[in-house]
Amino acid sequence: MKTLVAYFSAEGTTAKVAKALAEKIGADLFEIVPDPPYSAADIRWTNPLARCNREKLTNKKIRIKEKVDHFEEYDLVLLGFPIWYGAAPNVVNCFCREYDWSGKKVYAFATSGGSKIGRTAEKLKPYINGGLVVGAKLVQSAVEMFEIAENLQA
Repeated sequence: MKTLVAYFSAEGTTAKVAKALAEKIGADLFEIVPDPPYSAADIRWTNPLARCNREKLTNKKIRIKEKVDHFEEYDLVLLGFPIWYGAAPNVVNCFCREYDWSGKKVYAFATSGGSKIGRTAEKLKPYINGGLVVGAKLVQSAVEMFEIAENLQA
């Protein structure tokens, strides 16, 4: 089973988890980077005028800097991101809209400074066209995902 760990990381926390996870399970790694990238001011959610808040309120389409090569070859995608407003950030939803997920299993893992995972898996489903969202887990480290990932790869 060919596995991809795709992730968006605003401040590096999700990146650390995604990189360790991909290395441990032998998966390919892809960073979801918005175009233009977010600045520190863009993700300062306490500012009502910050880019992250404007994007969420307007459900704005966000360009992604690069595409995954040969996405059709992956059977399992482990999708990582920080929780923003109880769900995946718009940049992740826009990334998901770019691909045909038919026949793929998708498992989301999220990092958070205080939010819970809630209905994140359910909220992702409309963006995973043709794929099967099999779950979501809030994690603090890659160790929490190793067993789940290995079971999904089996």
